Amino acid sequence: MSSDTTTAQEAITFADLGLSPKVLSAVTDAGYTVPTPIQAGAIPHALQGKDVLGIAQTGTGKTAAFVLPMITRLEKGRARARMPRTLILEPTRELAAQVEENFVRYGKNHKLNIALLIGGVSFDEQEKKLERGADVLIATPGRLLDHRERGKLLLTGVDILVIDEADRMLDMGFIPDIERICEMIPFTRQTLFFSATMPPEITKLTEKFLHSPVRIEVSRAASAASNITQRLVKSGPKPWDKRETLRNLIKAEDEGLKNAIIFCNRKIEVSELFRSLVKYDFDAGALHGDMDQRARMQMLANFRDGKLRYLVASDVAARGLDIPDVSHVFNYDVPIHSEDYVHRIGRTGRAGRSGKSFTIATKSDGKYIDAIEKLIGTKIEWHDGDLSTVVASEESDEQPRRERAGRGRERDRKPRDARGGRRSDAPKPVERQEAPQPVAAIANDDRTARRDSIRHDNAARKGPAPERQEPRRDTQRARPHAEDDDRSVLGFGADMPAFMLVGGKI
Repeated sequence: MSSDTTTAQEAITFADLGLSPKVLSAVTDAGYTVPTPIQAGAIPHALQGKDVLGIAQTGTGKTAAFVLPMITRLEKGRARARMPRTLILEPTRELAAQVEENFVRYGKNHKLNIALLIGGVSFDEQEKKLERGADVLIATPGRLLDHRERGKLLLTGVDILVIDEADRMLDMGFIPDIERICEMIPFTRQTLFFSATMPPEITKLTEKFLHSPVRIEVSRAASAASNITQRLVKSGPKPWDKRETLRNLIKAEDEGLKNAIIFCNRKIEVSELFRSLVKYDFDAGALHGDMDQRARMQMLANFRDGKLRYLVASDVAARGLDIPDVSHVFNYDVPIHSEDYVHRIGRTGRAGRSGKSFTIATKSDGKYIDAIEKLIGTKIEWHDGDLSTVVASEESDEQPRRERAGRGRERDRKPRDARGGRRSDAPKPVERQEAPQPVAAIANDDRTARRDSIRHDNAARKGPAPERQEPRRDTQRARPHAEDDDRSVLGFGADMPAFMLVGGKI
């Protein structure tokens, strides 16, 4: 793969990049005049129709680096039904929705039809947008292929393909889908490819689908921004230890803390921590992949607008979300993949602002911390002593209540074996003695004998009954009268009530 490498850019403005007057007007109205290095490097080549391979750390303006030249090029031509003119692939719903917002913001002087194909939204509404013709199609790979298989989408008219956050696509297992989609698009397309890191699998993909790309690399891959203060914070291993450590950190930082994203490794931990913070009167919300799409977007909007101060999130929020003024990031869990650390703390310190990140670590997190420090090429300072100074913490105010309740339940709980059944060594219940039979029951026995005699006489007149199969035991339990056959019974049949008998005869 041949490529050119763009290095340091001279101080230039958006007006020097070749964008159309309508796009420049929208950029100026948004308050921007000077492009970031990735924008200054990528936009001129994208406007010329060249393939671009952009490598830059998170928060450097990669989205505008492809949105602005695409809008300029889309000023000519029009879309046809079910045949989008451009396609942008994103790994998550949130990133796709954010790209749509960028097209709306910078394309306000254009009449562009934008279709967003993501999960959690009705197929019918998305199909209506495709039928009208989409100038810009923004999609996650899975939902795009779903529409393609339903026969509602043709990709033969795509002139520009954008693959964004390619390394995240790799992490989420989308590379086979990306390969399928690329084979459906015309060979003569322009491809813009953006990634924060370049593992071997991504390099192989670029060699297969990019043609003589211009390589724009503006900073070392997976490096952390220098304007972010990073600290490690020791904690005991129990969940209540970490929750108490987090609360103490938040209280200590309260004066300079405008808002914060708190990252957990698993969705269940997001839910548990969110409930704990709300219980302690913290103004918190939660965001993870199992939430309904509308609820996720509403939660993000509330956090962005300042209606929530704390957002507890899984890594679904770590990449590319445009929340420009986040003052703090707390890693409640040390990320298992060291690259995720860079993307998490990159949610703060954006657009030249300063930010702080705190990572809560236990003794079992040592190997993950070593991997993170190796990746970013620097040691992270400890906030208040390293893990060797961890002392067995006393029970927090959360934990004793839980354990007391648990011990109370244990006293009332009957012993059970591993499968949930009663243990063999458990005390057996005292067997009840048979109660004396009442007089009425004895009288009923006489009437039962008379009914049996009647059945015998009837059977003698009718002849031998047909042989019946033995009813199944489980059927006997379910149906008390399973010993009777299933034929229709007229009146009371042979079970004549005793009060209707006259002198023992019918």
